[in-house]
Amino acid sequence: MDYAQNLWLFFILLFGIIVVPGMDMLFVLANALTGGSNRGLAATGGIMLGGIVHTLNGAIGVGLLMHFVPILFTPLLIAGAAYMAYIGITLMRSSITIGQDGPSGSRSAWKAFRQGLMTCLINPKAYLFILAVYPQFLKPDYGPIWMQATVMGLMTIATQAAIYGGLAVTADSSRQLLVANPRATVLAGRAAGLLLFAVSVFTAWEGLRAA
Repeated sequence: MDYAQNLWLFFILLFGIIVVPGMDMLFVLANALTGGSNRGLAATGGIMLGGIVHTLNGAIGVGLLMHFVPILFTPLLIAGAAYMAYIGITLMRSSITIGQDGPSGSRSAWKAFRQGLMTCLINPKAYLFILAVYPQFLKPDYGPIWMQATVMGLMTIATQAAIYGGLAVTADSSRQLLVANPRATVLAGRAAGLLLFAVSVFTAWEGLRAA
């Protein structure tokens, strides 16, 4: 698999995860519905900044591991793939729906930004996910780790901006669409779970083959 294929695989996985309705999406929708698109976009900005921090943490962790204890990299890759597979199976078995009530919005755009950032930063599952995902895609064969992480980070914030920003701008119609189509929402979550499981199997196989 060359670098372009690696990036495409990462993007497909990234899109599948971000598009699944979850707390980040509900937080953006709630702020946009209670305070308009400006507050929704502010919440999106906070989540995007949190995503940048997670990307930095993932890149530093992978880089240090490769430099100091490279023998542990393949076991971490396999463990990360197993964790990704677990998340995928959990999503495939879940029934994600959006109800009429969501989390309350913030009182100001600045507060929405700060809450979006803090919600993202204090989520332990986000750190586990980053540690599971980044070893699958950050590889020395593709060049400096920091450069690869920069590209992946830019892809992450661009995808968050497109999906969450789009929801913020069209908050009312977006929420009504999610509420009125629970089956489609469930199918989206399960499709993302299947995608995550498939990527985890593929990356584990790639790691074992390269070991």
